[in-house]
Amino acid sequence: MDPVLRFDSVSHAYGTVGVFHDLSFSLARGQIGCLLGASGCGKTTVLRCIAGFEPVVAGRILINGIEVARPGRQVPPEKRQVGMVFQDYALFPHLTVAGNIGFGLRSGSQAQRAARVAELLEVIGLAQSGGRYPHELSGGQQQRVALARALAPRPELLLLDEPFSNLDVEMRERLGQEVRDILKQQGTTAILVTHDQSEAFAVADEIGILDRGRLAQWDTPYNLYHRPANHEVADFIGKGVFLPGIVLEDHRIDIGIGKLTGDLPGECGKGCAGCERDCDVEVLLRPDDIVHDDASPLKARVVHKAFRGADILYTLALPDGREALSVVPSHHNHAIGEQIGIRVEADHVIVFRREARAGVVPLPRTSASSGPRPA
Repeated sequence: MDPVLRFDSVSHAYGTVGVFHDLSFSLARGQIGCLLGASGCGKTTVLRCIAGFEPVVAGRILINGIEVARPGRQVPPEKRQVGMVFQDYALFPHLTVAGNIGFGLRSGSQAQRAARVAELLEVIGLAQSGGRYPHELSGGQQQRVALARALAPRPELLLLDEPFSNLDVEMRERLGQEVRDILKQQGTTAILVTHDQSEAFAVADEIGILDRGRLAQWDTPYNLYHRPANHEVADFIGKGVFLPGIVLEDHRIDIGIGKLTGDLPGECGKGCAGCERDCDVEVLLRPDDIVHDDASPLKARVVHKAFRGADILYTLALPDGREALSVVPSHHNHAIGEQIGIRVEADHVIVFRREARAGVVPLPRTSASSGPRPA
């Protein structure tokens, strides 16, 4: 079965200025995809190309196996069976909620159109609000109406452009889960763009990291976090710090505050025979990889703390002066400057071959170069 959306080496440019380059990915029926990246990386332009508002300069876009865009061919937006939810909702202020939802319905009898509107009002939790007007609704309710309006004609593909950016953090989290539930209930294939990682993780089945106009990785949220394809993806996703390490042998790395065991990814072996003993690497430690343990002989000094309710995010100075992050239950409330016990407990060891980077100082090589290392 053809994927609902397929990008084959697609590029876009404004004149001589490239926006994105050589994008290839696909989205299966019923899946929710996301393009995640910083402002200005080109993700909204990708949506505009899918919708038919912008031409492509290379490659091709297919929807349900039908080519809708390539250089010299541009299927009009109204022929693509694509719906869109805009950042600012774009509801019609003079129409009721029911009128907004039913606006795009052109086929079927009046009774069928009314039944579809009633169904979607129920789905979005506004069954009793069909006669109200947009200005009488909260921001979250307006966004649900905008979603229902886009879903009403049963599009083959739904596009969501930063759909929650106008809402507060708590509302974004709640509405993100609601939108995912609605899309899954309706069996809708969708792709959204956002700069918010938590939003992407809450909604999407697959996420593409767009970095300077190129697709760095298209994968599940789990793999992006635990198996990033490169240093840039690892640095972008989640919180963490890179610490220098030295390979002791296959699957074992010394990071100065402990020895870790894990798979050395392909990048670590580039240019060498599978990462030899004493090879310099960088290891990404997430805040949950460093565990607070009063009984541990390894101590770190608290240099910063961020209270987050159930937990505290500590910035810790390690014995050699490097810094790391640790997330600790908030009943462990330590003062700035206090020494606390820690231990490294990393289930997923994320390792990259060390390159020259500002601020990354290699470990001292005295022990690594003075004979056999301990196992």
